[in-house]
Amino acid sequence: MSCSVKPEGGRTVLFESGNKDSIPYRIPAIAALPDGSLLALTDYRHCRLDIGFGRVDIHARRSPDSGRSWGGETVVIEGSGTEGATDCGFGDPAIVADRESGEILVMLVCGQTVYWKAETNRENPNRIACIRSSDGGKTWSDWEEKTEDIYSLFDECRDGCVESCFIGSGRIFQSRQVKAGSHYRIYAAMCARPNGNRVIYSDDLGQTWKALGGADQLPALYGNEPKCEELPDGRVLLSSRAEGGRIFNIFDFTDIVSGEGTWGKPAFSCAENNGCAALENSCNGEILIIPGVRNADKTEVLIALQSVPLGPGRTNVGIYYREIPEDVQGITPKSFASGWSTPYQVSADESAYSTMVPLKNGSIGFYFEETLKDSGTGYDMVYTELSLETITGGLYGPRR
Repeated sequence: MSCSVKPEGGRTVLFESGNKDSIPYRIPAIAALPDGSLLALTDYRHCRLDIGFGRVDIHARRSPDSGRSWGGETVVIEGSGTEGATDCGFGDPAIVADRESGEILVMLVCGQTVYWKAETNRENPNRIACIRSSDGGKTWSDWEEKTEDIYSLFDECRDGCVESCFIGSGRIFQSRQVKAGSHYRIYAAMCARPNGNRVIYSDDLGQTWKALGGADQLPALYGNEPKCEELPDGRVLLSSRAEGGRIFNIFDFTDIVSGEGTWGKPAFSCAENNGCAALENSCNGEILIIPGVRNADKTEVLIALQSVPLGPGRTNVGIYYREIPEDVQGITPKSFASGWSTPYQVSADESAYSTMVPLKNGSIGFYFEETLKDSGTGYDMVYTELSLETITGGLYGPRR
């Protein structure tokens, strides 16, 4: 696989994991606020393992100027570390900043239950919490538990209830088109068992939630950590972690206001169909659609970006790209899964989870895990700004 490698420089290590005696960082989440400021979050893992094994806190850094400078590290929420308590830990942040008010919502895994363990079930679930900020992440609300609000959406599913779930960490997507309540709609994609991914949505910035298409919709039976985006016609795009690449699916609305509709047939994107290949790994990444200009003829287009570790294993995080076809209605999961570009390689090191947000200047704020530390449980959390020209080798640029 040939790639273009970003030259050194232009990077900021926002959180640095130390040696085996240090508390490690993991899990990037980032939001761009309407005023151009950025907020980057991460797990601070006292227990040195995933959320569910013990105490985990959430730490943050803020940038007032779209990533050119960053303030100091702050504590967003601390886990108590109390054995078995709902507030034992808070981790795997998924974040959105409302495009109108700037209010920030963060969804979190909380407690001390482990997603994939047999003893985590509907009676003893992987718990879900949320926190909010109305001042750009300077101060935060008390945490609120949302476990039953979300699990109960699927209790009447014909294929059985959800026994364990969490919202995919990184970026919660906010619609550019649909406003059926107090806020533009947000979509949150969940890793769930059994039967894979689910997608929920909220028209009041996470106060209440509904299952997209109803309880019986199963968009990716074998999907792992997922993300959502929105096609230009308002359809919802699912991108899910899978061994060797990504699983894509598309939700077609019969009534966009009420959230009614159905998912298509999921399609696997990998090396065999010139898709988003992830050699010898399965890892969280990010899907993002942004406006751009095709430099050859100055035509305005939309560009889809998908980040993954290119591999082998969790190494060499990079970004695939593709132009969104003009015939948007003709896009199917199968057609979207194939025909991606040669990727742009961001990292030439061990690297894993990644997320990204569009910046006001048309570039991308890219936030990812790089350089696995000698403890084996944490990474440096790195931020860099990337232009469309850089990612696409000069084929596309930003709209002016």
